[in-house]
Amino acid sequence: MKAQLLDSARRQPAAAAGGELVAVRQPLRRNEPMELRPELFESVEVNLSAAQRRAATLTTRRTVKKAWQAAWLVKAIQVIDLTTLAGDDTPGRVRRLCAKARNPLRHDLLEVLGLAPGEITTGAVCVYPTMVATAAAALAGTGIPVASVATGFPAGLTPLADRLSEIRYAVAQGADEIDIVITRAHALTGDWAALHEEVRQMREACGQAHMKAILATGDLKTLTNVYRASMVAMMAGADFIKTSTGMEAVNATLPVSLVMVRAIRDYRERTGVSVGFKPAGGLRAAKDAIAWLILMKEELGRDWLEPGLFRLGASALLGDIERQLEHYATGRYSAANRHAMA
Repeated sequence: MKAQLLDSARRQPAAAAGGELVAVRQPLRRNEPMELRPELFESVEVNLSAAQRRAATLTTRRTVKKAWQAAWLVKAIQVIDLTTLAGDDTPGRVRRLCAKARNPLRHDLLEVLGLAPGEITTGAVCVYPTMVATAAAALAGTGIPVASVATGFPAGLTPLADRLSEIRYAVAQGADEIDIVITRAHALTGDWAALHEEVRQMREACGQAHMKAILATGDLKTLTNVYRASMVAMMAGADFIKTSTGMEAVNATLPVSLVMVRAIRDYRERTGVSVGFKPAGGLRAAKDAIAWLILMKEELGRDWLEPGLFRLGASALLGDIERQLEHYATGRYSAANRHAMA
């Protein structure tokens, strides 16, 4: 019966997160750098109260339950950048993380959900540059990308030459994606030309690796700064824009994310190019994953429910999603330690 319910969800694209459960990995057009055009963003002022009101309605206007909720949670797994960025990371920990990325759900849960082993994976695995080679070897042949933070993560205050060198090192080690951090001072002082040139050089250093620009929105003080930094990063060639390093005092929030996805929408209207979005930091509960999926579906549409245009940066999130899916399968909540991350 449970499998039949989920099969029904798979046949109802609008209800089941807007499409099939299994993620579609398709190559996307790169976002090529363009010249800085301040006229596209300098006149924009974001109304904080309006952004907060809109964000507050996202999870109250749409509710997903039972099979539909299970379908959305499976979709959420497929866009997670499964992450370990700890000072005590070891090759063994990274290999365990990669094993979890390849098989994010227990086989008994897959059977109830009507899925085959290996049918779903996480969107990527994200590690420090020195762990890229280990992750690349563990994920060889799976199609799961290896993402690496770089550019003096998380503060980004090392000399630019060193930050560019770190990008090249991570790419040479096998990184498919690079998560760069911007110099927050450029945004705080309104030096958009300096920010644009910095990100453009980082994009060049990435080569064929896709680049996610971390804006560290908790440090940018205003939503207007968030919008403008988003536009500048995209003009400089960012393939994704990302909220946070996960290490600021305030990380991903729905109002900040709303402003960033509307900047993505504006950028697409002006250039025809689709840029991805990645919230990160503080996403720990399955309900958080659903809230951000709803945001993407309502503000940007069905295309932004696939890993090519949307990622969730998280480490603990997958464990809670698996716990919720076990509740769907059995009717009982299990202890969190039954769903260890690594």
